[in-house]
Amino acid sequence: MTIRPAAIAALALTALLALSGCAGDTGTDNGMVGMDHDRSSAPAMTADANDADIMFARMMKEHHAQAVEMSDVLLSKDGVDDRVVSLAEDIKAAQEPEMRTMDQWLRRWGTDPHSMDGMDHGSGMMSDEDMRALDEASGADAGRLFLQQMIRHHEGAVDMAQDEVDNGQNRDAVALAETIIEAQTEEIATMKEILATL
Repeated sequence: MTIRPAAIAALALTALLALSGCAGDTGTDNGMVGMDHDRSSAPAMTADANDADIMFARMMKEHHAQAVEMSDVLLSKDGVDDRVVSLAEDIKAAQEPEMRTMDQWLRRWGTDPHSMDGMDHGSGMMSDEDMRALDEASGADAGRLFLQQMIRHHEGAVDMAQDEVDNGQNRDAVALAETIIEAQTEEIATMKEILATL
């Protein structure tokens, strides 16, 4: 009689341990699958974007932000040629929505859109001294300086966009880069024509 309950207890203990082991294995497997899934879901968010796309979106967003700032400075001035004023308005109208789009991409790709760690702010970016000169200029001089600076700024943007076309993976980002190349190349030509007449 005492052997039977001991055997039953041993069997019950064995079964319990086996079930616990299975449950533990299942939980561990699920945890690992979940972890793998989580890891793969982060890359899945970035699966359509490579380092070139992320770099392009980060740098071009900052580049656009400065172009908008330059346009705001110019638009705050009196006595500027109407063609230059119109150009500054067009730049703002085109680049502000593109900045929002790139911000959304960076968030979707799991990247901090405000982080510029290790970013090179070259590629036609104006220095603090350049921005100060534009801020202090007035009238026709401000218009001329704006055009000179924005030509250089646009040339840098075209170079950055070409890098994205050459090395990017995300179709939307590459398409935007192609649009930037086309639009800003045309604006460079327009600005040079205007500058020649001022």
